Amino acid sequence: MDQKLKVGILGATGMVGQRFISLLENHPWFEVVTVAASPRSAGKTYEEAVGGRWKMQTPMPEKVKNLVVMNVNEVEKVASSVDFVFSAVDMTKEEIRQIEDAYAKTETPVVSNNSAHRWTPDVPMVVPEINAEHFAVIEHQKKRLGTSRGFVAVKPNCSIQSYAPVLTAWKEYEPYEVVATTYQAISGAGKTFKEWPQMEGNIIPYIGGEEEKSEKEPLRLWGTIENGEIVPAKSPVITCQCIRVPVLNGHTAAVFVKFRKKPSKEELIEKLNAFRGLPQEMDLPSAPKQFIRYLEEDDRPQVTMDVDYENGMGVTVGRLREDTVYDYKFVGLSHNTVRGAAGGAVLCAEALKALGYIAAK
Repeated sequence: MDQKLKVGILGATGMVGQRFISLLENHPWFEVVTVAASPRSAGKTYEEAVGGRWKMQTPMPEKVKNLVVMNVNEVEKVASSVDFVFSAVDMTKEEIRQIEDAYAKTETPVVSNNSAHRWTPDVPMVVPEINAEHFAVIEHQKKRLGTSRGFVAVKPNCSIQSYAPVLTAWKEYEPYEVVATTYQAISGAGKTFKEWPQMEGNIIPYIGGEEEKSEKEPLRLWGTIENGEIVPAKSPVITCQCIRVPVLNGHTAAVFVKFRKKPSKEELIEKLNAFRGLPQEMDLPSAPKQFIRYLEEDDRPQVTMDVDYENGMGVTVGRLREDTVYDYKFVGLSHNTVRGAAGGAVLCAEALKALGYIAAK
């Protein structure tokens, strides 16, 4: 494309905002021209506002260092400078819903990493390889908002990325009962070890609100559009435990599955390695060439070896074997702040642009 779309980052100074900044540094379609954050950061350069809190392992991109941070609450002013925005604001859910709707009503599409709109019936919650067809509900949302091009689209919770794609690849075998335990990295809480030294050598068996999201959100991904709303699927039944572990990046899931149709191990592995979706078919810039990769080694996937598979946009799976209580069990791994957060939102935006929902103003 000749001219890149102008992008704003709402909540640009936080960890997910920083991940957006780093992922978009050399993006072929999108250019970050506006950064917005809380009033206390407004008026400072991005470098000044972040100060010593830059949490990425790569340096802060030169292009954004001198951007002057705008007040995220000055919606019209921020929206006038961009074609669309990514949202990673740190507010209450009600405040997030209000501000994301406000941006959408300025005819500015909003692609959100936040959870506030995940259960709004006419807001698509999408993993583009799984349910890109849900973007069609945007037309109904626009009628509610009274917009012609403004809307909100969201990506799901980071913890489900390591097993929901796997279960999607196995859909034809009809999984109907799932037990999952997720072992979640501290960056999922927006922290580093420097900020959270209590996590070194420690495990915390509780992450507020996470288990409900992990059990319910996959069902919305597998849902259908009926009368302008997304209706969640009824099956499979999922029960989940979510545990915080001393890992910086990477959510691992240990999963047990029962199937109505009994596949062989070889069939299941074949389905994983062959699984493709719209991002692969359209060759989107951030799309992993192979979304899911099965690893044969007994001790894989491992965070240190596999979390950056396909630049953090892929899912690695291993230890698939028959179980004595369930039919099969496996271990999955995904990068929680790339595929699970900012990268997943960037891929959604690429899909929305390719499908014609996002364009230059």
